[in-house]
This record gives sequence, C-alpha cells and structure tokens, in this order.
Amino acid sequence: MDRLMTVMMGRGEFLRATLLLAGGTLLDLSFPKGRVLAAEMPQARKAGNATEKEPIKIYSAAKGGYVTAEKVVKTEKEWMSQLTPEQFKITRKKGTERAFSGKYDKHYEKGVYRCVCCGTDLFRSEAKYDSRTGWPSFYEPIAKENIRTESDWGLFIKRTEVLCASCDAHLGHVFGDGPKPTGLRYCLNSAALTFAKVEMEGK
Repeated sequence: MDRLMTVMMGRGEFLRATLLLAGGTLLDLSFPKGRVLAAEMPQARKAGNATEKEPIKIYSAAKGGYVTAEKVVKTEKEWMSQLTPEQFKITRKKGTERAFSGKYDKHYEKGVYRCVCCGTDLFRSEAKYDSRTGWPSFYEPIAKENIRTESDWGLFIKRTEVLCASCDAHLGHVFGDGPKPTGLRYCLNSAALTFAKVEMEGK
C-alpha cells in the first residue's frame, strides 16, 4: 500500500503526507481531548453548563444562608460592555494580572470578596492571608458551592483553575501549599474581585 501511494503521489508528496499524519497523531496525544473539546465549545456550554439559566444553590453572606439563584449566562459582547478590558481579559479569557499589581493584594478590610462579573460571594476576609506571591490569597472559599474547579493545562503543566460557580468567571488557581486548617492557597486575581462590607439582612 505504501509503495502504491508513493508511485501515485510522488516520493516528495508521500513523505509530506506521512509527516502531516504523524504530527496530527502527536498533537492528539499531547493535548487532553477534554481540553480540546472545551476550547471548541461556546463559553455557556463549558463544563456541561447548558445555555439555559440553571438553578444553583449558593451561599449568601447577607442572608446568612443558602439561596437558590440562576446561572448567569451572557454573550461575549455583553461581558465586554460590562467589564473593563483588564477584567474581561482575566475573567472571560483566563488571563493573569501582574504580581503585586492588584488592589487587593495588600487589602485588609473586613468583609466579603465577590465575583466582579456577577456579584456572587466568594471569600471572606477572615480567610485571607499574605502569601507573599503578589496576588490576594485565601485558604478557603466562603462556601464550596460558590466556586468550582477544573483542570488547567494552559502552561503544559497541570494546575487547578478556580471559577465562579454562578457565571464561570476565571478567578485564579488553587495550590496545595497554603496554611492551616485547609493547607490550600486560592491564588486569585484582584481584577476578578470586588469587595463589600456586608451586613446581615434584617439587622
């Protein structure tokens, strides 16, 4: 078969086709299929999210308990009109701000850090600590339901990406070198966050 293809195509064309096939095979082995599929899917459908607004359970600091909310699904154009260029690049395109440049790195007020895209409560100030990395760091989220994680192979090494559970905004990454009691370091981008001094409703 190889001999027949060589005769029909010419030796140069046959070698070129062989190299292309080999390259495609290597690429298929190098990149996890899940990541390739995720890159091809619209943002609203990543990680199994439907384009319909799905009901989810998240914790509300103001209410002091769990509430039912809808998944926040917007078009790229809508996000661009709502966010600054830096916020859009980081939260919707999985960018990273420069170390020591974010406004919440050395921020010590008491309150709650929220998602800049949808306002979901994410982390309490009590869980924040100085990791000396140049990014705001926390050892635990306000509630496990308010965030989600997925594998990130963006730098050809496996990391764990942290996203807002309500709108799928990219927040940063979580590492296993944090302090007690969790041993985790949620390393986030200031541009993905807003801050509020929250008071309980009804008080």
